Amino acid sequence: MDENATELSQAKQWDNADLIIEYLNILEVEYVFGVPGGAIEPLYNALARRQGSGPKIVVARHEAGAAFMAEGYARETGKLGVCCATTGPGSTNLLTGVASAYADNVPMLVITAQTPLPKFGKNALQESSCTAIDTVAIFRKCTRYSTLISHSEQVNTKLIAALMAANHTPNGPAHISIPSDILRQQTSANSEINIGRLIKDVTLTDNAAVEKLTQMMSNAWRVALFLGKGCGPAIEEILEFSDLTHAPIVTGPAGKRWVDGYHKRYRGVYGFAGHQSAQETLEDKEIDLVIAVGAPITELGTGGWQQQLLDERLVHIDTTVEHFSRTPMAQHHVCGDLKSIFKQLNDNIRQGLKWGRSWGSVDVIQKRFAENKSEEAVHGYQITLNDPAACKSDAIPLKPQRVVKEFSQAIPSHFRVHLDAGNAWAWFTHYFHRKSSEGNYHIAMGFGSMGWAIGSAIGSTFGSKAPSVCITGDGSYLMSGQEITVALQHQLPVIYVVLNDSVLGMVKHGQKLGGAEEVGFELPEIDYAKMAQAMGIEGITVRAPQELMDIDWQRLGNKSAPTMINLVIDGDEVPPMGQRVKGLADKNESATPGG
Repeated sequence: MDENATELSQAKQWDNADLIIEYLNILEVEYVFGVPGGAIEPLYNALARRQGSGPKIVVARHEAGAAFMAEGYARETGKLGVCCATTGPGSTNLLTGVASAYADNVPMLVITAQTPLPKFGKNALQESSCTAIDTVAIFRKCTRYSTLISHSEQVNTKLIAALMAANHTPNGPAHISIPSDILRQQTSANSEINIGRLIKDVTLTDNAAVEKLTQMMSNAWRVALFLGKGCGPAIEEILEFSDLTHAPIVTGPAGKRWVDGYHKRYRGVYGFAGHQSAQETLEDKEIDLVIAVGAPITELGTGGWQQQLLDERLVHIDTTVEHFSRTPMAQHHVCGDLKSIFKQLNDNIRQGLKWGRSWGSVDVIQKRFAENKSEEAVHGYQITLNDPAACKSDAIPLKPQRVVKEFSQAIPSHFRVHLDAGNAWAWFTHYFHRKSSEGNYHIAMGFGSMGWAIGSAIGSTFGSKAPSVCITGDGSYLMSGQEITVALQHQLPVIYVVLNDSVLGMVKHGQKLGGAEEVGFELPEIDYAKMAQAMGIEGITVRAPQELMDIDWQRLGNKSAPTMINLVIDGDEVPPMGQRVKGLADKNESATPGG
């Protein structure tokens, strides 16, 4: 029996809910996020019995918020995120948050309850068995594993299967649904917790594929890197590769979190709300290989699957074979542990350098700035921004570009930044560049759930104990803003920034840019600072440039309480979302990043 093994004796008289909590305790899960209710109550009883020596209870205001919190916690800590809900509508309310975790490969354990087994098929209140609203079947479409535990002897086996499914590549949520009477039953006499190495993922590296890539490198003169959200574990080795080969770096919207925005070879974001400098880099005909790393190859991350990236020059390196299905045009695929792959690749390149081999050092962006001495590098680095003058504007209402530029410089690098779905995506993807590559910038573009950041920022703060900044729109906040009271209850330094323009901004500008009927985007004028104050939360309204610069981020981050910043912006400013509009038009047109 190893250090993760525990024998359960009859003397303990644990029930199955206790068994589940013991598993979470061994896995060092610190929190269970959920909303209590009748059928899930046995699980809360088990949590209560372990308070002080097991996971803590965090009660969300809505089950979707609980799932978002669990996802934020998992992203931050690398541990399992856990959320739970009662039967019927409690379970279905979790769905959006669970689907978001599934789309972004975040490992979570999702626990839902069922009415007692004897009530199955009798149209009981909130019944969600296979003969009613079949939640196990519903969750099967947005989880790596979804099962009903119908008797005590299944608990151990199915729980281990769920944990393995969540933690093995491709990661994602796993769902177990348990009738309340099974949760209350005493554990099976021979139950034994023996997790061992079962839930630890094992990634094998294709060494022959790495050697083939080395040969391709020996025949190439210039290479470029395209970094996706999954490159974080190997970012040091990847940047060393860039140093050795002088490769310019382009990222997707989610991959930018791993790169210093002022890095001398960073050319910006390619894809949704991206930069012309990134587009020009990948259009450079002198580049022989474009190496995509940790990139799932999504619509928004690739500018609608544009050919500048997805052509015969592409080499795709990833830990997930599933991602290769979207790059059949690539001339080479390498699967395995990214750190191991780049360590091996860098060793080979250093050997080549000793023998006099070298790689090109000048790219099209460097050439352009060198040839045009009067053209200023934006913010001191060579990334082309749309409308840089708006970044310095003193206009009232505030230009969103000015807001994001100020936030780039003012928000401390250790603060976690969470971007909600909507125009915040576009403004921050294009204009937010901080001198940090610590991964403290979070965006969930897989499923695009409004309200994600509101819960995720809370989960992240539980995990990191560091301040979080949630950037959200007024539309998202009206959907899910009640979760701010969770931060209040638990005294968390989460700073909510509502970009207040009294409209559903992405809908409004999407309709205008796409030539659609302009309807359904209006919202009432609301003072979100006063809303927060009514809840006992500090509220700040920002309308003018000086008020923007006067935000004391250190003070707000040092509080043991949340803050609401009601930030009034110019709703007529058009975000750089042209690529998204063209995608909605369902035409096979290439789209220019940013516009």
